[in-house]
Amino acid sequence: LRHGPAHAPVPEQPPSPPPDDDSSTLGLRVDALRAAAPRRTERPAGPTRLERLRAERARRPGPGIIASRAIGEVFITCGVLMLLFVAYQLWWTNIRAQQQANGTANQLRSQWNDGDSAGRDGSGGAEPKRKPGAFKPGEGFAIIHIPKIGIRTPIAEGVSKSKVLDKGMVGHYDTAPLKTAMPWDRKGNFALAGHRNTHGEPFRYINRLKPGDQVVVETADTYYTYKVTRQLPSTSPSNTSVIDPVPRQSGFRSPGRFVTLTTCTPEFTSKYRLIVWGKMMDERPREKGKPDAL
Repeated sequence: LRHGPAHAPVPEQPPSPPPDDDSSTLGLRVDALRAAAPRRTERPAGPTRLERLRAERARRPGPGIIASRAIGEVFITCGVLMLLFVAYQLWWTNIRAQQQANGTANQLRSQWNDGDSAGRDGSGGAEPKRKPGAFKPGEGFAIIHIPKIGIRTPIAEGVSKSKVLDKGMVGHYDTAPLKTAMPWDRKGNFALAGHRNTHGEPFRYINRLKPGDQVVVETADTYYTYKVTRQLPSTSPSNTSVIDPVPRQSGFRSPGRFVTLTTCTPEFTSKYRLIVWGKMMDERPREKGKPDAL
């Protein structure tokens, strides 16, 4: 052997791979391990049945939510019913009552033109005057005109809601102790009642009447014209003295021929009564034509 100079470096040799570190052998081992490992089942796309059940239970409302929803639906239903009732009271009852009142007024005019005695006072003819109570309850016998507020409404006997007032008519106080005079009576107070709201509301705007405004009562053979003298804005429903023969608080001091209009106040309530008084100024036979107020 040849020896190099002293202290000369010996070149390093790359380490030899271990006998078992062959790349092909390693690949075979990996493949074997993969083959021996248990296969994982592929998870289907989307939630499992159990997950769906859990989600469904989570979405299902509890008893408290169900109760609150039920109460809410009840309130909504009640609100709708209330709105329908208000519409019925404020709209439909007016339409129906006005149709009924117009029908009664037309029927009266037809009867008068045909010579029927309904509402005829008998003056100037053979038929005697008809006293209060001579007409049947609910029977029409006159028509009231209030030009200031555009009213033309039949007057019927009695102040029954079902037979008179709710049919859009004005009622005449005819039952003791509230029996009042007729227009053709020589003295007395012709007292009337009418709805202020709903059911035709013929007296809704009588609060606008002022002294000097005219009220005309038309019967089969006569027009009776009254002049408004005073108004009482509010009084108790039990204060019947306002329709006495000489009504209290009216300013009248002695018997005469008066008219009294009564209705509820304030509007949409029946807590108090609004009163308007008038005094007869003219009595005109129908054959002479309508009075100037008409």
